[in-house]
Amino acid sequence: MTILEIELCGIKMRNPTMLAAGILGSTASSLNWAGRSGAGAVVTKSFGIEPNKGYSNPTTVEVMGGIINAVGLSNPGVNNFKLELEKLDKSVPAIASVYGANQYEFSDIVSKIENLVDAIELNVSCPHAMGGCGSAIGQDPNLTADIVRTVKKNVKIPVIVKLTPNVTDIVEIAQYAEDAGADALTLINSMGPGMKIDIETGIPILKNRVGGLSGPAIKPIAIRCVFDVFESVDIPIIGVGGIRDYKDVLEFLYAGAQCVQIGTSIMYEGMDIFTNINNGLRRFMDKKGYGSVDEIVGIAH
Repeated sequence: MTILEIELCGIKMRNPTMLAAGILGSTASSLNWAGRSGAGAVVTKSFGIEPNKGYSNPTTVEVMGGIINAVGLSNPGVNNFKLELEKLDKSVPAIASVYGANQYEFSDIVSKIENLVDAIELNVSCPHAMGGCGSAIGQDPNLTADIVRTVKKNVKIPVIVKLTPNVTDIVEIAQYAEDAGADALTLINSMGPGMKIDIETGIPILKNRVGGLSGPAIKPIAIRCVFDVFESVDIPIIGVGGIRDYKDVLEFLYAGAQCVQIGTSIMYEGMDIFTNINNGLRRFMDKKGYGSVDEIVGIAH
């Protein structure tokens, strides 16, 4: 009998799928909805210390193979978001995605919410962030390590680091994060920045002009990043980028991810995507004779 349950950094999940950060993760009701729909865990939208309005509309535009978005990390701030975290359904593990301009901001945020979530995901890799809180942090291995090290000193729950693909060598960043104490890595954040121009007006469509590319177009890059990092670190990897069905999940697992996050495809498939993926994954594993997810992690190596 196939078992989809996994354990990530001591956190038990009923299956290897998560709601990715930034997708319907702004309220407790939407996070709980994802849990009821079959997600094994949920990740909040990234939030910081102070409220942030983000960029003005339009903030998203569809392109071939995905979407470009420049929301600008809009959020109500940690004190307001705590009210949502307090209303989370505890039957599904919850991970808080947080951002900051430096290690002290990150540490301040997580100290306020540690008792309300099961893990922290440090967003050091947003390609369209406002106020110096974006991928420039995650492109610097020393700065990334400083943030991880400082946060780890102040919390007891697992700390996950979400890395950017927009670097020369993602393996180096991953190793610095691991050496600093990261418990797991999320690969990858959106790529870019990218742009789409209106051919009638000649003006970039997004208000911010540029944004991060997500969706199926980035999946091959995400798979390669997971594959490369798997061979160089000993901590778990969470794969994310363009997942549409159970076949995409299998590719990430084969490359070395222990579980996956699903984001952009929810816009097309709805919340049923979690149940559909898990049903497909279970049928495939039954057919191939796999008893657990752990048996196929890293099989491509």
